[in-house]
Amino acid sequence: QVHLVESGGGLVQPGGSLRLSCAASGSIFSINSMGWYRQAPGKERELVAVTISGGSTNYADSVKGRFTISRDNAKNTVYLQMNSLKAEDTAVYYCNADLKATPTPYGVTYWGKGTLVTVSP
Repeated sequence: QVHLVESGGGLVQPGGSLRLSCAASGSIFSINSMGWYRQAPGKERELVAVTISGGSTNYADSVKGRFTISRDNAKNTVYLQMNSLKAEDTAVYYCNADLKATPTPYGVTYWGKGTLVTVSP
């Protein structure tokens, strides 16, 4: 069974930094994409950043220039380096992965349970 586990969330002051990690475990054959979504209170879940096989990355406009997504393929882990954090970045951040795990012959999207990031003085 595939499981995504996030870590790295917490309380940080505006202008500070955090690094989120998400490790995918299970009988993973291949990963098409891994990324991060976030959901603030009263808001819908939105894409923050994603990295796709082949090396491409996409970021929400609100985080461009501040956040960096990276992936360690050997560890099936994706990271989100968050710099210059703002109060509006406060949200639960969810790891997302589109991957194929044996013996399932097709890709499936998985979600982590989320990690809370709070940006406040």
